[in-house]
Amino acid sequence: MRYRVTLIEGDGIGPEVTGATCRILEAARAPIDWDPAPAGGTAMEQFGVPMPEVTLESIKKNRLGLKGPLMTPKGTGFRSANVAMRQELDLFVGLRPVRTLPNVPGAWPGLDLVLFRENTEDLYAGIEHEVTPGTVVSMKTSTAAAGERIARWAFEYMRYRGRRHIHCCHKAAINPRADGAFLNAFRAVGAEYPFIEQLDMGVDSLSLLLPIDPSKFDVLLLQNLYGDILSDLCAGLAGGLGVVPGANIGARAAVFEAVHGTAPDIAGQGKANPLALLLSANMLLEHVGEWKIASRIERAVWRVLADGSHITGDLGGNATTDEFTGAVINALEA
Repeated sequence: MRYRVTLIEGDGIGPEVTGATCRILEAARAPIDWDPAPAGGTAMEQFGVPMPEVTLESIKKNRLGLKGPLMTPKGTGFRSANVAMRQELDLFVGLRPVRTLPNVPGAWPGLDLVLFRENTEDLYAGIEHEVTPGTVVSMKTSTAAAGERIARWAFEYMRYRGRRHIHCCHKAAINPRADGAFLNAFRAVGAEYPFIEQLDMGVDSLSLLLPIDPSKFDVLLLQNLYGDILSDLCAGLAGGLGVVPGANIGARAAVFEAVHGTAPDIAGQGKANPLALLLSANMLLEHVGEWKIASRIERAVWRVLADGSHITGDLGGNATTDEFTGAVINALEA
């Protein structure tokens, strides 16, 4: 079976990291046919919006996407292309696994966390208005339905991945209705999974304890804003945004993405590290059940990182994007 996947190259270093990732997947004989689609800066030039309907329709048709980093137009009145995509396609699961990789400077040893972020509500609903001159009100939305479906997704993921310990993180003491609804949904769904240890914690306490000892945590479940912020904190514990994958998943489509920025200062110079997008593509392979191919790619990446002679500048080496890519391909064939 082959899979048709919408491919969004991205801005800045996007074309370099997507090109490298596609080369590695081809070398691993991943059964993927690409369907290129515009977004970000390219789409702004062509369509006047950062996430055009043609791209959303491609993802709806293929039900799978791989996305490089996208710029967010400043001062244009447009929503972030990433936020627009999640809301338009109802990609309610923000999934960020964070692990320690070999030879990554600054990484916490033995780190192995999974963070789930509710992607569609909270302040990201984009409901705000100026009630009087100089006074703006932004609305935080929180529904029981959204809380229940992200909680169930997290519990099911844990059941099939052998995870046994989850924290629901919130600020219910300050927002007893909005955060309280999320916490109540977590508890209601959790009652169906008595074999999984379930705890809740204030997001401020979590922010304190994570950098001290992340080994005390296994799976984290958060609302949109908290998840956005703390997923980047967790990435920092692994060595940075350039070494962690990400996914946005809904009932009818899933888009896997590099979560780092577009790095325009090094675009086109052959310095970009494709690791984050490559690991995201590996998540895509796992999502469709291509576990053997995903495992081969992961082993190859681990060999290259452990060897250390073909790593890019952000990891302390001096290899180019092409050299790192070639080393992974060679490791696949070893």
